[in-house]
Amino acid sequence: MSLISVYGTLFLSAFLSATLLPGSSEALLAAYIATEKGNIWILLVVAVTGNVLGSMVNWIIGRFLSQYVGRKWFPISPRRYVQATNWFNKYGKWSLLFAWVPIIGDPLTIVAGGLRVPIGTFALLVTIGKLVRYLLILQAALIWVG
Repeated sequence: MSLISVYGTLFLSAFLSATLLPGSSEALLAAYIATEKGNIWILLVVAVTGNVLGSMVNWIIGRFLSQYVGRKWFPISPRRYVQATNWFNKYGKWSLLFAWVPIIGDPLTIVAGGLRVPIGTFALLVTIGKLVRYLLILQAALIWVG
C-alpha cells in the first residue's frame, strides 16, 4: 500500500466518521501506527484534518438546512436535534470540545451551525477536542505496539 493510499484512506475515514455516516478512523489510525504505515505525525494531521472538515460539513448542514428538522431526509431525528440543542444551551460553545463523542457529537456540530456559532470559533474548539482525542489514540497505539 502506497503512502498516498494510507493517508488518503485515513483522511476519508476520518472525514466520514465526523459526518453522520459510519466510520472508525480511530481504529484505522491505531492500525496504521501498529503496522508502521506512514509517519505518525502526518497520520495525526491527516486524521484531525479529515475529522474537522467532516464536522464543518455538519456545521454547514445545520447553518443552511436546520429549518428542515423533522423531514425524513434530514440527517438527524428531531429527538436527537433537541437533545443536542439542550446540551449546547446548557454548556454553550465549550460543548464543541466534545464534538468527537459518539452519538451526541455529530448532532452537536449540526446544532452549532443552526445556532449560528461563528465558523472560526467552531473550527478552533472542534479542532482542539479532536486533536486531544487523536493524541490519546496515538499514545495508546504506541504503548500497545511497545
